[in-house]
Formats: sequence, structure tokens, C-alpha cells
Amino acid sequence: MSTTQRADAVQREVAVLHGRDLSYVRYPGVGVPLVLLHGVGSSAAGWETSAAILSGRGVPVIAIDMPGHGESAKGPGDYSLGSMASAVRDLLDHLGIDRAVIVGHSLGGGVALQFHYQYPSYVVGLVLVSSGGLGQDANLILRLLSLPGAGVVLQVGLNPRTMSALDSLRQQARRLTRRPDLIPDRVMDRIDRLSDPDGRHSFLATLRSVVDHTGQRVSALEKLHLSNDVPVLIVWGAKDSILPVAHGENAHDLLDSSTFVVFDDAGHEPHRKDPARFADALQGWLRDNGLAGPTA
Repeated sequence: MSTTQRADAVQREVAVLHGRDLSYVRYPGVGVPLVLLHGVGSSAAGWETSAAILSGRGVPVIAIDMPGHGESAKGPGDYSLGSMASAVRDLLDHLGIDRAVIVGHSLGGGVALQFHYQYPSYVVGLVLVSSGGLGQDANLILRLLSLPGAGVVLQVGLNPRTMSALDSLRQQARRLTRRPDLIPDRVMDRIDRLSDPDGRHSFLATLRSVVDHTGQRVSALEKLHLSNDVPVLIVWGAKDSILPVAHGENAHDLLDSSTFVVFDDAGHEPHRKDPARFADALQGWLRDNGLAGPTA
């Protein structure tokens, strides 16, 4: 299949599960699929480049808009790790998939670990990218957003007028600094989503399920040894200011089944900073562990 044909075969679909829409993107390939779970405030689009590279090499990929994110249903609901893991299981059942490699970034890493704990028979491998749940430390901004009243502050501060002013300031800063990449569009998209009441509610409910004023309030460390029954790839950015790389190092020390890869020039999103290198690392790990190709 050519690259053009693969691009044409990428499909965004919606499954209605228990009365709520769960949106996802399917990238074609052969063998055990990769199921990609994004972080809080992000969406399946965050995986787009690396997913396209992997699919172009024959690896099947399913990138999910987690509940309350992207094009999936928002508003009141249960946004705990356990509920999100159940939503992933329901989608896999809907698609007739009983074996997968679960790939999670940040919050998605916590969901991946919870998924493996709840539904181990589905998991043949885990990939944890700057994963949550591996230590208490968390960025100050996330801790502040978890506080009571943060929703009111966001509601007042983010509206059409302030968003327009912020975008104008961004354009001026880009011209003055001659840095067209300053404050990327994806950052503005995330801020814009917080100006929507349902999106804001879902974001805060999700964040508060895992973070409080002290840092991360949910830990997978006590159960981490259970993940030794499958191969684990841990990927981190050395410059991560959201979740420290020391969390990944500690998890690697605790998991005999793990491989640890650090991107020296990356921050919290190594898969977006260098998607080609991320795809190379993931594909090599799949091959080394017999998880690549139609017989995986």
C-alpha cells in the first residue's frame, strides 16, 4: 500500500458506548494494533504525525479522543482513571480487538497502567510516554488548576475577547522575535478548548481526578510490579517540566521488563518533538519483543 493510499485509509470514527460518543482515529496496518491514549487537555490529534509514520510502515494504530476530550462526549461524567480504562475496554470490544499494545502519554500513561491492572488479558505490551502515576511531583500550574475556584478564574479569563487579544499578542511576539513557532497552534487550541464550558468542565474533572494541590494524588507504583508480565517501553524527555524524568528512571529500575529511552532535547511531549525518532524507538521495541507484523 502506498503512502497516499494509507493516508486515504485513515478514518475518524465515533462509537456510541453506553449512550456517549467516543471518537477515535484508525490508521491501517497489519498485526496487533497500537492503542494511543493522550494526556489531559489534549486529543488524538497529538499523535497524528507519529501515528502516520508508524502506519506508513505497516503498524496498525488506533488513536482515541479520551472521554471529555477532542470530539468525544464532554460535560458531567466520571473522569477517573478506572472509568477511562473501562471506556478503552468497551471500545476494543466494540471493534472486536482482544489483544493490543497500549501506549499512554502523561494522563494516558496512568490510564494505560490502570487498563493493564483491570484488563490484563488485552495487553501484550505497554508504552509509557512521560507517564503520570509514577511519582507525586507535578507542575505548579497543574496543581493550581486543581484548586477550588479555578473553574471560575478560567471562565472569567477565557472568553472570545481575551482569546482574540491573546492571539494578537502571539502574532506580534512572533514578528518581534522572528520565531514563527512561538506559542504553537496546538497550545492555543488547548487554551481555546478551556473557553468552552463543557470542555472546561471535562478538563478540570479529569485533572482533579489525578492531581491536587500537593501534586499527583494517584500512584501506580505499588502495583507496578504487575506490569512485569509484559514488555514495557518507557520514553521521556530530559527537559520535561511537567513530570520529571526521574519518575521514568525510577519506574525503569522497578520493572525488569522495561526499556528506557530518553530524548535529550525534548520536554513533556517527546513523541511530538521528534515523531520520527519516537516511531523508530517504538517500532524497534516492537520488533525486539516479537510484537511487530501479522504473526505478533
